Amino acid sequence: MISGPSGVGIAKLSCILGLMLLVLPARAQFGGQKSFQFLNLPANARTAGLGAVNVSSGQGDVQMYLNNPALLDSTLDHHVALTYQSLVADINYGSFSYVRDLGDPGIWGWSVQFLDYGEFQGFDPSGAPTGTFTGSELAFTMGYARPLGPITMGANFKLLFSGIAGFNASLVALDIGGAYKHPQSDLTVGLTFKNIGFVLSDFTETSDSEMPFDVQIGITFKPQYMPFRFTLTGYNLSFLNEDLFDPTGTGEGTPQELSSLDRIFRHIAIGTEILIHKNFNVRAGYNHLIRQELRLAETSGGAGFSFGFLLKIKRFELAYSRGIYHTGGGYDYFTLASDLNSFIKRKN
Repeated sequence: MISGPSGVGIAKLSCILGLMLLVLPARAQFGGQKSFQFLNLPANARTAGLGAVNVSSGQGDVQMYLNNPALLDSTLDHHVALTYQSLVADINYGSFSYVRDLGDPGIWGWSVQFLDYGEFQGFDPSGAPTGTFTGSELAFTMGYARPLGPITMGANFKLLFSGIAGFNASLVALDIGGAYKHPQSDLTVGLTFKNIGFVLSDFTETSDSEMPFDVQIGITFKPQYMPFRFTLTGYNLSFLNEDLFDPTGTGEGTPQELSSLDRIFRHIAIGTEILIHKNFNVRAGYNHLIRQELRLAETSGGAGFSFGFLLKIKRFELAYSRGIYHTGGGYDYFTLASDLNSFIKRKN
């Protein structure tokens, strides 16, 4: 935690709690308090619509390499994408990505991601206002991938900055990923080691920031004669042996130990795409961890479910998804993508 005036600390805590309701919420439960949790937000509308976590479903989406660098593909050459998410309490997330296939040097991607916490009112210990302050986080990502037959290996190098109320931190991180694409079938298997990094400068001398490290593995496949593409993703795999408890519990708030089945499904996200037309498809997903962590004691509503669509109009692709995080509703994700090659007039 950042030391400082109590009013600033309280407002900062509210800000961080707002963000933690949006990311995969058991990060703190699995591995302690981590910094740069915004890296666990869905990178784009496709990820949000397929259960909030995905490392194997590329299929022409330029921003999926933010989940797994091995999803960089030569078909994405000269593609760009812009994602925007309006989150809780005026918190806004956005990203911009561009991919270039340079031939022998490999396939490269560049992205900028930001999270703006907005403006907050600070108070002193007596409750008197001390003025406003802001908070934000920023990530620059350079991705690289090289295909080796049906297997593609890739890495993302990330430079991260965080600042709130005059306190700042910076980190560097690395994602290492691999993907196997079946030569004949529509089948992809992905594996990613995410957020391997260290702190360059921390918020204060007493801060102890850590990266939200994770291991994720997933499979995406489409049966030959069915208009469906299915995805299954395992995540938080580096914390499989942690003792987990149901925070809602029973018996006057006493936590209840999880069953083995519940424990397993809290590490799994499920997604489906319905391929209605080459220019239109529908997406749906389910994340059991989100449902269990953010449900109310009496009801869970639609928490953990997500849905969306992809619409292609001439040179542009518009993707929209809505992820439901609690009984009060959810959050919207928009991604606009385009192939810049379609704007370039080539000479014969």
